[in-house]
Amino acid sequence: MVNATPQADRRERNREQPIADHGVLGSTKLNPFGDLHTMQHLSARLARTLKGLFESLLREELRCWAEPLVVQRFADYRAERGEGLSAWLPMTMTSPGGSPADAQALIVIDGGFSLSLIDLFFGGTGNVPDPLPAEFSHGAETMVTQLGDMMATPLRNAWESLARLDFHAGRPESSPAMLSGIEGEDAMIVTRFGIAGQTRRPTMLDILYPVSALKPHGSALTGKVVDKQAEADPTWRGDLTRAVMTVRFPVRSVLAEPVVSLSRLMDLKIGDVIPISFGPEVPVMVGGDLLGTGTVGTANGRAAVQLTSLNRSVEGLARAYEGPEE
Repeated sequence: MVNATPQADRRERNREQPIADHGVLGSTKLNPFGDLHTMQHLSARLARTLKGLFESLLREELRCWAEPLVVQRFADYRAERGEGLSAWLPMTMTSPGGSPADAQALIVIDGGFSLSLIDLFFGGTGNVPDPLPAEFSHGAETMVTQLGDMMATPLRNAWESLARLDFHAGRPESSPAMLSGIEGEDAMIVTRFGIAGQTRRPTMLDILYPVSALKPHGSALTGKVVDKQAEADPTWRGDLTRAVMTVRFPVRSVLAEPVVSLSRLMDLKIGDVIPISFGPEVPVMVGGDLLGTGTVGTANGRAAVQLTSLNRSVEGLARAYEGPEE
């Protein structure tokens, strides 16, 4: 589950911009998608995956949660974030059949958190230089790009139920002024994730999606979230049934199980006879389960057992081998 977090753990952010901005006459409407409950549900699912990802990087147990999202102009987001060192990592969003750069999201990571991850990666304790440098070194930029590559799969999986999108990390920048393809007036959906440990101060990681890039997926974003199992494809189900029906099981019949003493067993030699006896009916087994009973005879010149009773239905036996229902 996405862990709830106390208000003190959250970074202050401007709430004057409502999630559903209906705009005013003569101005551009920031949010054409309405309440964006589906997008919030997607962020909560992504937070669960990011928890495991950052636990492996930070080598400690973490809490990870998704903050309520907001829609705001990119210039307003930059002003709210301030001038401190941050990694601004473009993430190209491509859909099947789309052009190589048909949309671009943005991951924004605090500079101190980025440098702490780099120090841990090289065997350190996560120390952060004080004061922070004015910009990232080439090695730090490479590590931020690698982090973006690691986040690409969780992003793709989180979006899978709404749209088939692939994410690819670009070149990070230390200043948003160096970013290309994003203008100050562009409307952005800002999703914020909190990461905190037992002794680690909460860190906020932001993922920004341009509203214009998500318009082709508007119907999925404005639809209601329905938690139900998808219907199985009939062709796939038929092929699976036919494949299961070819599975082979050993069927055996135990005619007799004579018992002898250890002294008799040790004295046995070639030619000795061990007497056996069995009743008119013998058990018929499938694996370790009793299928039924039958009488011993011949069929087509071979020894055979004719079933006279079934201990359980074949369907029930099949279910027993499939395992308990979920």
